[in-house]
Amino acid sequence: MSVVTRFAPSPTGFLHIGGARTALFNWLFARHHGGVFRLRIEDTDRARSTPQAVAAIIDGLSWLGLCWDGEIVYQSARLARHAEVARRLLAEGRAYYCFCTPEELAAMRERARAEKRSVRYEGTWRDRDPSEAPPGVKPVIRLKAPRQGSTTLHDRVQGEVTVANEELDDLILLRADGTPTYNLSVVVDDHDMGVTHVIRGDDHLNNAFRQLQIYRALDWPPPEFAHVPLIHGPDGTKLSKRHGALGVEAYRDLGYLPEALRNYLLRLGWSHGDDEIISTEQAIAWFDLDAVGRAAARFDLAKLDSLNGHYLRAAADERLVDLIAPRLETRLGRPLSDGERDRLRRAMPELKLRPKTLVELAANAFFIVARRPLHLDPKAAALLTEPARELLAELLPLLAAADWHAAALEQMVRRFAEEKGVKLGAIAQPLRAALTGATASPGIFAVMAVLGREESLGRIADVLPAPARDLAAAR
Repeated sequence: MSVVTRFAPSPTGFLHIGGARTALFNWLFARHHGGVFRLRIEDTDRARSTPQAVAAIIDGLSWLGLCWDGEIVYQSARLARHAEVARRLLAEGRAYYCFCTPEELAAMRERARAEKRSVRYEGTWRDRDPSEAPPGVKPVIRLKAPRQGSTTLHDRVQGEVTVANEELDDLILLRADGTPTYNLSVVVDDHDMGVTHVIRGDDHLNNAFRQLQIYRALDWPPPEFAHVPLIHGPDGTKLSKRHGALGVEAYRDLGYLPEALRNYLLRLGWSHGDDEIISTEQAIAWFDLDAVGRAAARFDLAKLDSLNGHYLRAAADERLVDLIAPRLETRLGRPLSDGERDRLRRAMPELKLRPKTLVELAANAFFIVARRPLHLDPKAAALLTEPARELLAELLPLLAAADWHAAALEQMVRRFAEEKGVKLGAIAQPLRAALTGATASPGIFAVMAVLGREESLGRIADVLPAPARDLAAAR
């Protein structure tokens, strides 16, 4: 049997983190088994579904690298097919018209509450002749569900779960306005798309029993089900925005790499021994449903940051330049020049060692492309005392004549410090402040090599008083 999975979001909002994990699990399971991964947009709620949300879902999946097979299926285009199946069940006596009015249904619910029973439809029209219907009432079509026995779900994650059929009422298949209900649409679409495995959140577990009854009424083989526990916050409560339950596009804007987010989502509820860093190739080779846990996973932003830092360090320098360039250009208000891109590329092996996100990386790299004179942060400005400026003024002409590579620059500055009887830091720290505008940066001699002679000398001169600048220039 060829495996077919599907991701079927409702486009009433953006692709949230839980939905992204569901898509990832479906994608990995299909790829692991050499199968097919389909995308279905369940947009039958026309009032709440928006083109913007559809675009965000497609964009989020594409950014994560979860490419689907075949054309996207839009559920709204299949309403006639859903209704056809409901009428087939009606013709076969496996469904029936229900003419209950809203008032009758409300009274039914009130009776159930008063008698402390489960609120469900009582089967008023299950065995009545439609000829007895009151005038002017448009009927719904309900499934004639079994009343005796039980329905058992053999779930690949939850195990065997059984519900007494008396707890499941005759669900509506087709509303009075002719539109299908969610459970009918899902069953018909999954069947017609050849879906073999339904992998989704365990908030759909109750729907599975109703969907199984529809499959059996239609004499269709049901798919295998795997209901994955939901994601909770670090405190064990339902994941919310305060925990980091944002749309996937927000994580991209916050500076996370898609491979880092994939790796992190994979480890939310699935494990492979003690492995934490898992490449996409490894994930495809290893993923299966037997390693999905039954307990809710806990979202931990610190772990995501740590993973993202790992993937930043492993990323190609050219790619990182391309990724941070738009952020730098927005801040500069202009495009980067070829020379600035080259500087960034040469500095990247050092720049990428510490940041956890692209936002941090762009912030740390900004000094490389900043226009002179640099803005000095308060701590950097505090380093440029009068004695420190005097040392820089004496150093400037020596630097102008130095061989311009990191090792030679370091050797020359060390020798200068020894001659002046000061520690290296007494010169290196003011140099860092002048060249970067901050107190933290990659190694200062590597920074000088990347900036180049002219830019470095210019930045040092910018922090000197005019007389000292003139004197340094004359030496």
